[in-house]
Amino acid sequence: MLKPLSTRQKRLFRLTSARWQRRAIFVLGGIGVGAAAVALAQLADLAQHVFALLLTRSRYAVLALTPLGFMLSAYLTIRMFPNAQGSGIPQAIAARHLTDQSAREKLVSIRIAIGKVILTLFGLLCGASVGREGPTVQVGASIMFALGRVSPRRQPGLILAGAAAGVAAAFNTPLAGIVFGIEEMSRAFETRTSSLIIAAVIAAGLTSLAIAGNYAYFGTSAMSLARGADWLAVPLCGVAGGLAGGLFSRIVIGVARGFENPLGRAIKRHPLWFAFACGLAVAICGLVSGDTIYGTGYDQVKTALEHGSPLPQDFSLLKLLATTFAAISGIPGGIFAPSLAVGAGIGSNIASFFHDAPLGAIMLLGMVSYFAGVVQAPITAFVIVTEMTDNHGMVVPLMAAALIAHATSRAICEEGIYHALAKGFIERAAHPPEAKAPPASN
Repeated sequence: MLKPLSTRQKRLFRLTSARWQRRAIFVLGGIGVGAAAVALAQLADLAQHVFALLLTRSRYAVLALTPLGFMLSAYLTIRMFPNAQGSGIPQAIAARHLTDQSAREKLVSIRIAIGKVILTLFGLLCGASVGREGPTVQVGASIMFALGRVSPRRQPGLILAGAAAGVAAAFNTPLAGIVFGIEEMSRAFETRTSSLIIAAVIAAGLTSLAIAGNYAYFGTSAMSLARGADWLAVPLCGVAGGLAGGLFSRIVIGVARGFENPLGRAIKRHPLWFAFACGLAVAICGLVSGDTIYGTGYDQVKTALEHGSPLPQDFSLLKLLATTFAAISGIPGGIFAPSLAVGAGIGSNIASFFHDAPLGAIMLLGMVSYFAGVVQAPITAFVIVTEMTDNHGMVVPLMAAALIAHATSRAICEEGIYHALAKGFIERAAHPPEAKAPPASN
């Protein structure tokens, strides 16, 4: 006859059960994030393919399609999917800092995730210069939040794990996902949840590998800086990328916070017409560029790296402008891939001064420099570029360029774009418009 469990044994059983339940949530969430990341990647490629087919019929159709698409996307975001605008990474960061469950749910939820996916794809279908990696982070955080509702005390760790798994699955860069979670999402190493976050990243990565196979995001590149003179490209790319990245961040943060002048008030009163104007600006940039700056920029950069062919001289400037207009328009869409494309263009321009240096190596320096200048997360920047190109021979120059770009960017913009924008979501959650006291009567 079995003896009844003692009080101590019952307590130990409950603790063990809770621990395994928590582990299961992280692993199952990682699988869900990996599947969502692959689905979004494939649908994003399809959306860009459909848009490219439209361009073959009429280049000038974008003068109507892109601005009207921006306007409709902004309308749907405001009316149906509030807090789905932009990259999605600031929302995930803000959700980690909030303690109220209902406030978190307004930033990371299945409803927001569905809206994020639909409207990001719609933006790519209209030619917006946006990426799908940032949205994957918000989608990943939303999936983890939904699975972890049974354990509210673990929500910050779950959101962090979902975001890290999203980056890992989106780029097929597991190490970059972990580094992104530590450096950008949490800005600290959390020993209590570190193993669970790694488990989520592994689950997401394995799911992505099972569905899409193993691949390097930008292909394999073995180029490196061979001559001593080639290393002059490191500070040049670092400064140029840091300046451009800091300027981009400052513009986006300024528009998000609003300007106390007639233009700022007009943007706030007429967000749909502002989105229309931004879409028109993107369309004009696209026409001037010869249709090269639409979408993520992935195809253009991968082709240039694989064939060692320079990007057009005006690519970096026009891609930067198009990405800026898309980022401030209020439509959903990320800046990860477009930022890497802008950086590749900067590197291509700088490479014209180094005739005997390998073009691909300097393009990588430009990519890491501009990305580090935008997000001000230098470790994430050089790790993600290294993993995306499977080029470990460039680790040292990439590290140096990222650090130079980070320091240069901070001279223009005091804080990285994601954390600066996250503060806005945190403030709105703490002081929602309906909670403001009415003006005192005389």
